[in-house]
Amino acid sequence: MIFTDRTDTIAAVCTAPGMGAIAVIRISGTDAFAITDTLWRGKPLADAPSHTAHLGFITDTAGNDIDQAVATVFRAPNSYTGENTVELSCHGSTYIQQAVLNALVDSGVRIALPGEFSQRAFANGKVDLTQAEGIADLIASRSAEAHRLALSQTKGAFSHELDTLRQKLIDLASLIELELDFSEEDVSFADRTQLLELCEYTLGKVTALAGSYAQGRVIRDGYPVAIVGAPNAGKSTLLNTLVGDDIAIVSQIPGTTRDAIQATTLIGGSLFRLIDTAGLRETDDTVERLGIGRTHRHIEQASTIVWLIDPTDNPMRQLEEAAGTLAGAAAHHKIIAVGKRDLADTSALVSHIKSAHPEYTAVAISSLDSDGIEPLLEQLRKIGDTASTADVTVTNARHYQALCETRDALERVRDGLESGISGDFVAQDLRQATAALGTITGAVTTDTLLATIFSRFCVGK
Repeated sequence: MIFTDRTDTIAAVCTAPGMGAIAVIRISGTDAFAITDTLWRGKPLADAPSHTAHLGFITDTAGNDIDQAVATVFRAPNSYTGENTVELSCHGSTYIQQAVLNALVDSGVRIALPGEFSQRAFANGKVDLTQAEGIADLIASRSAEAHRLALSQTKGAFSHELDTLRQKLIDLASLIELELDFSEEDVSFADRTQLLELCEYTLGKVTALAGSYAQGRVIRDGYPVAIVGAPNAGKSTLLNTLVGDDIAIVSQIPGTTRDAIQATTLIGGSLFRLIDTAGLRETDDTVERLGIGRTHRHIEQASTIVWLIDPTDNPMRQLEEAAGTLAGAAAHHKIIAVGKRDLADTSALVSHIKSAHPEYTAVAISSLDSDGIEPLLEQLRKIGDTASTADVTVTNARHYQALCETRDALERVRDGLESGISGDFVAQDLRQATAALGTITGAVTTDTLLATIFSRFCVGK
């Protein structure tokens, strides 16, 4: 989807789909005021100052009232898109929304494509690509951390970091190009040691940004927490209590959960992606064995493992199996939760775990209600509190890919400077690094790239 015409006037509903108290319809383009005035019964909007709101009636093309509304006027270039813009706040009936859009279309307005308002903001220099994508992330944010990072990105923190790095690459390229231009002259602009130092500095910054993506992805998608243990240990009940809903089927029949069930929930402002897994045991059931295989994969991939032990069914055997498996797991956080404390005295078992396996966190819980799982919630909150507090953390796969391309090109530049190869080859790698970094903010773009990015936005943005 490529946006080819930036001169016509477009409109779309900006508020969430469906019925609500208020709906906002945005009209943007050169003729936004003139077209809206043909449907507006109130103070002429073409004469209104920017950033003012006016009460009136919106009508159809025949002059019949559709709804009483508030029209907010934004004059170019001081609007979101950088164009003349009117935002109509009307009642949130889906009929009213559609009737207003129909009247606008009948008057010459085109319905906006997904992300077209933001694409025009980018084209008019109101935002760069990272800020535009930050707006989309802000709308989609599901946790305090994701909200903070998206808001920082919309304010330009990531853009500033990238612009600084790109300027250093341009400076480095300039020195290399000068070296080439005056290679036959007895003129020195910078020795290879200085060039290497500048390259190493920039490479370190780019590598650190790329490395932050692992944390950024967790913040965006949720901390993956694998809930594992023997059949009937209470894993599905624990999942349901954590999310406050009956997500997983709970049964006394061992092996009920045969495939992983995932759900997300907010705990202490952080998003967690909880994974209820098939119970670990020896079985001849082919389907159950497939589920158990997936359980082991989730153990390998999760950043947090909660191993649930049933204190009423040979808990020491369960503990032995848990300790053996957890020892080889790469998870950053390993929690052994002794469940069903409402049915058995778990204090001695928890004390034993803390003494025999201090490398793991041990808690006693009851999954009957939220109070019973508070000891586990406290540990999960601590995990959420360890999240990066840096203003710049990469959460976007496109940004990560471009940073990796930049890093790889800079590593070739570094190797070239160290080995003393011709500046022609070094300059080529530098140009590749600069171009890759430029695609993140939009300093270097293609129509295909823009279409891919903005088509993922909602229609009204």
